[in-house]
Amino acid sequence: MDISISFPALVILIGLALTFDFLNGFHDAANSIATVVSTGVLRPYQAVAWAALFNFVAFAIFKLHVAATVGKGILAPEYVDAAVISSALAGAILWDLITWYYGLPTSSSHALIGGMVGAGVAKAGMAPLVLAGISKTLIFIVLSPLLGLLLGGLILVAVSWLFFRRSPYIVDLWFRRLQLVSSALYSIGHGSNDAQKTMGLIWLILISARVTSPDQLPLWVVISCYSAMALGTLLGGWRIVKTMGQRITKLKPVGGFAAETGGALTLFLASTLGVPVSTTHTITGAIIGVGATQRVSAVRWGVAQGIVVAWVITIPAAALIAAATWWVVNLLWIHG
Repeated sequence: MDISISFPALVILIGLALTFDFLNGFHDAANSIATVVSTGVLRPYQAVAWAALFNFVAFAIFKLHVAATVGKGILAPEYVDAAVISSALAGAILWDLITWYYGLPTSSSHALIGGMVGAGVAKAGMAPLVLAGISKTLIFIVLSPLLGLLLGGLILVAVSWLFFRRSPYIVDLWFRRLQLVSSALYSIGHGSNDAQKTMGLIWLILISARVTSPDQLPLWVVISCYSAMALGTLLGGWRIVKTMGQRITKLKPVGGFAAETGGALTLFLASTLGVPVSTTHTITGAIIGVGATQRVSAVRWGVAQGIVVAWVITIPAAALIAAATWWVVNLLWIHG
């Protein structure tokens, strides 16, 4: 039984989507600031303000390819109603809160994709799923951390060759300044990919409610999502900062620069291609690549293994929560 999207339901669903966007910024603030905080280049409150600013700057740089993938490439709009959207968001938000509490740097993006898939399957089996968009997302679950790892390591090697005649003091001084640039680039990449996922979800809601067309994403949606993401980043999530910036490997400014730049390049590529990737996976791969390039033992592989396990279960866990929520919502609707 469909639960149509009335105007009050539309307002509530958009509010829930922006809440997820805020939590995405809050949960994933560590992605943008962990390295710059752990190297001591910026204090925590300075770092989150810096990251929030450049999250919003992405609005002026990238086209809305990722929003289009999420809005039209995960679930077919004709299957979407208030129950599907609310259940998908419940799965994503609850999983984000659980992993934030335990300090696990999982992917808000994949939690959202998992929530959408779980709610869609609960409603109508496999029929609502757009397999081309889902497949592209699943492929980049593997590719994005590998690209981050490869680029982070290669950049560190290149920097080491370029500056091998310089004293460690001079190198540290230069890269304390350059890390401001690399963290800004990574924050732009974060905003370009993560905020657009919520835009895509709101676009899907508006299409299903026949408020807008599949060819037009209203400007107010774009501004609202970038603003909510930036605000969430501004308030930050310090539990995850500790895991990302200190527990995986010990970083110096030159390593932080290499990790952030490698991660930023990966996100720029994904956003240009319209692939909703995990910023968490990307920067974690880059940090591991930097640590392993220095020496394999520099990486705390036990911590990295725990993070990978959390990655693997994110989509099915969020999907199960969303499916359970869909059944509860429909049961209440039928007997209400």
